[in-house]
Amino acid sequence: MKSSQDREPAPAVYDHGGGVRSLRVPIPDNPLGHTLVYVVDTDRGPVLIDTGWDDPTSWDTLAAGLTACGTSVAEIHGVVVTHHHPDHHGLSGRVRAASGAWIAMHAADTAVVRRTREARPERWFSYMTAKLAAAGAPEEHIAPLRAARPRALPGLSPALPDRDIAPGELLDLPGRRLRAIWTPGHTPGHVCLHLEETHPAQLRGHGRLFSGDHLLPEITPHIGLYEDPDDTTVTDPLGDYLDSLERVGRLAPAEVLPAHQHPFPDAAGRVRELLAHHEARLTDLLTLLAEPLTPWQLAERMEWNRPWADIPHGSRTIAVSEAESHLRRLVKAGRAEAVPGSDPVTYAAV
Repeated sequence: MKSSQDREPAPAVYDHGGGVRSLRVPIPDNPLGHTLVYVVDTDRGPVLIDTGWDDPTSWDTLAAGLTACGTSVAEIHGVVVTHHHPDHHGLSGRVRAASGAWIAMHAADTAVVRRTREARPERWFSYMTAKLAAAGAPEEHIAPLRAARPRALPGLSPALPDRDIAPGELLDLPGRRLRAIWTPGHTPGHVCLHLEETHPAQLRGHGRLFSGDHLLPEITPHIGLYEDPDDTTVTDPLGDYLDSLERVGRLAPAEVLPAHQHPFPDAAGRVRELLAHHEARLTDLLTLLAEPLTPWQLAERMEWNRPWADIPHGSRTIAVSEAESHLRRLVKAGRAEAVPGSDPVTYAAV
């Protein structure tokens, strides 16, 4: 199989057959490059699965792609959002303003959107400062968050969805059978969408799966903490993700249509690879936790796609969140525990 680096670029608009096409909508300044936005024909007009980042170039690409599909933004009937991240939900509000389309999202992610819209940037910076300090981050990493706050941040005014996606339901797409599969982990309300229709190329399996970021062909999605400054619930996002992976594997779709990279067959095989990857990573972390470590120290020692010294500030914050999600899985499984009296808290293997 070719790697993502040497794979030939896909066309900007691709026809997957059976009334499904995809558009490559760019993500500015991001190594992922683009979001695959899917256009699904229905008896009441096209429905989008995700929309792409809220950026002028992304908007122009989306509009041009729809024109190439023989339709337009104004004709969009609805928008189904796999999860709230800005490279998926970013342009939803602009699409709705131009077309009157509805926007549907799982209630758990809608709650994140509502909280984001209502929170002041200062509240978020204060929360992250305290969170990183508790994780053992050094002052030089925290200091920029204590500095002057901007009045606005990208992605802090996302569109509020007007429909909830209920797990297991058939969505209101006239003439299509699209069922929502709740797959928390990457976000608390992430959904995959199972198109319960015969594959247009007669591939063996049960329909097609729009997998969002949950199941990708060559990379693993970020599994961090579900951040809510006003909620003290101890979540287990990695445990949620692993459970969700097994649920998707049992669907056995003929083809997976992800939000990044490229479509692929054998969802069950990819699920097995990801389950093995995370189990190996948890085992490696237990070796590191032979000595007590803070989440920051654990993140420094974990294996990433580049050396820790080369990871920029924002990505280090994300890495610490991922380290904490793995720690929570180990603690919940009884394989590690917090060291009593440590401040900042350290963890050690049991």
